Amino acid sequence: MAADGADAAFDDEVEPTVTISEYMDGIEAEELEADLVLGGDDGDECTYGAGYLKRQAVFSCLTCVPDGAAGVCTACCLACHDGHEVVELWTKRNFRCDCGNSKFGGHLCKLNPEKDPENSANSYNQNFKGAYCTCSRPYPDPEAKEQVEMIQCCICEDWFHEDHIGLDSAEKIPCDEEGEALYEDFICHKCSPVCSFLKLYPDTIWASSKQTSASEAVTADSNGMEGGYSGHANTEKNENGARVDHQSAENTSVENNCTKDIAASEKSNLGDNSAGNCKLGLDINTKSDDSEKIMPFFLSKGWRETLCRCGACTNFYEQRGIAHLTDKEDSIEEYEKMAKEKRQKKLEQQEGAEANFINSLNHVQKIEILSGISDMKNEFQSFLESRDPSKPVTSDDVQSIFKNLAKKKQRLS
Repeated sequence: MAADGADAAFDDEVEPTVTISEYMDGIEAEELEADLVLGGDDGDECTYGAGYLKRQAVFSCLTCVPDGAAGVCTACCLACHDGHEVVELWTKRNFRCDCGNSKFGGHLCKLNPEKDPENSANSYNQNFKGAYCTCSRPYPDPEAKEQVEMIQCCICEDWFHEDHIGLDSAEKIPCDEEGEALYEDFICHKCSPVCSFLKLYPDTIWASSKQTSASEAVTADSNGMEGGYSGHANTEKNENGARVDHQSAENTSVENNCTKDIAASEKSNLGDNSAGNCKLGLDINTKSDDSEKIMPFFLSKGWRETLCRCGACTNFYEQRGIAHLTDKEDSIEEYEKMAKEKRQKKLEQQEGAEANFINSLNHVQKIEILSGISDMKNEFQSFLESRDPSKPVTSDDVQSIFKNLAKKKQRLS
């Protein structure tokens, strides 16, 4: 009995082990997620000179600006606010770096000290103070037993706990069986009244709690899509509707085809406004806000392409401060697509630099490099074959590998 207890205690102390392949995959996944969050920004230069960017990663330094009325870019967060109390805000639209301006009490930006006193077009919400949702709690919440996933509204850009978005107990967030989002954008219940005009569009713009096939999307009746999520029909840290782990940004070919078919279907349902005609066939400015129950909206993939862009509708969006909805580059999907392209280009440049380095060596140097790689591979293989696989690899083990390589090199030289 005592022996069993000792074995159990020993098992609890054993650290979980991972294979080299799993470790490398984990690093790759973390690097990809970081690139998606930062938009592929290496953090080398302050973004102030680029003006108000359509979307960028933003941070709030509560050490420098306790009231949370300022935001800084990635580069300034690293260079000017290292060791400070910094709040990660994910991404914000139409924002210009504040680092070192009048809000920072005379502390100039190390990367770009020549800045205007204020950026008048910047918008700040409670997130800059480290508070989120209708409950105004921090994230992560130190008082919470477990951290609950949050969703970002694509209008106000605040983050909400799923239990605080105004859904009735019978209503569900559109997700598949594995919990992955079936919607592209989320509009919170506080912002949905300003977007009540969306109820004038066919139900194909609403995300369904069931996966809708492309054929169903094309044949669905524009006045009542089966299984559709609509504000006027029977209804059942994410960013602009995309989950924080960014997996929902990986669209399958079926989903892409579905989006194209939905767009084609709605073009016939609404009409084409390529000649300046309104898709809705009415003056949207005369449509009063809907007085129905205030509730959140979940929009399907590709819904922005459906919005009418005639003069009257465009003016309507601008007056309500939601003109960004017709800008494809505003969406998180487009932001992450840009980040992936930058990442791929960076990897190709690294591979090219490595190839150029090898090609710049003479024959003897190339042989020495290849020989060194082979020696390291053989030494590592020998280590794996000789060690107990149940035990974790320690720093001493790694040092011993390089010591053995150094000894072999000395014997050969």
